[in-house]
Amino acid sequence: MPAARSAAPSPAVPSARSTRERIVDAAVRMTTEQGWAQVTMARVADEARVSRQTVYNEMGTKPGLAAAMVGAELQQFLAVVSDAFDRHPADLVAAIRDATRAVLEHAQGNSLLHAVVSATHGADTELLPLLTTNAGSLLETAKAVVRERLDGYDVGLGGAELDAAIDMVVRVVLSHVMQPSGAPADTAADVAWVAERVLRSPR
Repeated sequence: MPAARSAAPSPAVPSARSTRERIVDAAVRMTTEQGWAQVTMARVADEARVSRQTVYNEMGTKPGLAAAMVGAELQQFLAVVSDAFDRHPADLVAAIRDATRAVLEHAQGNSLLHAVVSATHGADTELLPLLTTNAGSLLETAKAVVRERLDGYDVGLGGAELDAAIDMVVRVVLSHVMQPSGAPADTAADVAWVAERVLRSPR
């Protein structure tokens, strides 16, 4: 009787999310539900179901964890911007309008952003400066993404002028993310109106 053939080993199934992503997700949940002051590396480890040493290895420090949280949220916002540009490959002003509206609508439903901006549960002590006074890397990342997306359009500006225009738009949109002054569609129309005149002004 032939020996029973052993079953071939099943291929390893990769985790749906990386360890770093699970740690960040856990920290975001704790911050929005309990407040940043209640977040500790040990509690994040328990929530993410990893060891405390793993959290330290991935994040370094609690400020490093805060920066990772903000960075992860930024990537979501930038994905929204890229999607908007994809929808308007031949109309830059429409892309700016759509991207601005989409970003502001995304901000309305972002629980972490609300926790930071409203300064509830002591969240402002370490998180708010990452979006305001210490937002240099955030701004540079956002501007770099916008600058790359503009390569597909006939802008009519270059060098320092284009950099100034991008800086203006990004800063204005970020200010409305932090402190909305109207409906997203209305603000987007205003931003697009200004951008159109800057981009199409005679040189």
